[in-house]
Amino acid sequence: MLAVLKLLLPISKFRNVMTRWIMRIGEIWIDINARIFGSVNSTRWHTRGLENLSRDKWYLMIANHQTWVDIVALQTQLNRRIPFLKFFIKQELIWFPLLGVAWWAMDMPFMKRYSKSYLAKYPEKKGKDIAATHTACQKFSNTPTTVINFVEGTRFSELKKAKRASTFENLLPPRAGGVALALSSMGSMFDAILDITIVYPNNRPPQFWEMCCGEFHEVVLDIQQRKIEDWIIAGDYANDREYRRNFHRWLGGIWQDKDRKIAMIKSEFTA
Repeated sequence: MLAVLKLLLPISKFRNVMTRWIMRIGEIWIDINARIFGSVNSTRWHTRGLENLSRDKWYLMIANHQTWVDIVALQTQLNRRIPFLKFFIKQELIWFPLLGVAWWAMDMPFMKRYSKSYLAKYPEKKGKDIAATHTACQKFSNTPTTVINFVEGTRFSELKKAKRASTFENLLPPRAGGVALALSSMGSMFDAILDITIVYPNNRPPQFWEMCCGEFHEVVLDIQQRKIEDWIIAGDYANDREYRRNFHRWLGGIWQDKDRKIAMIKSEFTA
């Protein structure tokens, strides 16, 4: 209902108020989910690094990804501690029944990406997708925001690790494009990067249905705040080869740290 009001009254101040109310509804929804899942699971939570987080700041969150339960775990532990989590969503999904309207109402950033074959046929479109994403992100200047990016691009599995020839023990290689897009679109707004490492120490990552059946037993969330250096938001990832090389090196270093951290956490719980 609030989304319809927001759509029908295109007044910026009114829409900002509607967005805040809609995100409050989202927070209540997360609280209800947490109570439901908590009633059927006896989960042992080990969350590190909650100090100095704020609902009034802007964050870019990067995390490893193993299961749909990751999202539930992040929402449960960080709800009301930081701004409402938002994802980059493909432009086409705005037409998804009900959810498309909800995503739009909560100011989820919609991405319009062109394939290499499309750009080869229509070269004048080069850069238009990035410009559109920049424009979509400008609305975040009015409301504190957390944008989340699962840097591996998909959920981890041993099969995917082998297919991608990953040099990491516990991770897939990071994909830099999404992080670079977020930083180029919103870099000056972000107060920090929240680098979150998710570990299920004593068993394989629970699947969503297993969590619904009470089999979500234990999880570690390790939160590290990273400063955003000036060079990271000043470069041109799409057109500057040297910047792109440095960006990959920087993100690869973070992923090496994360891989070692996962191994250390697992050893803590098996000792």
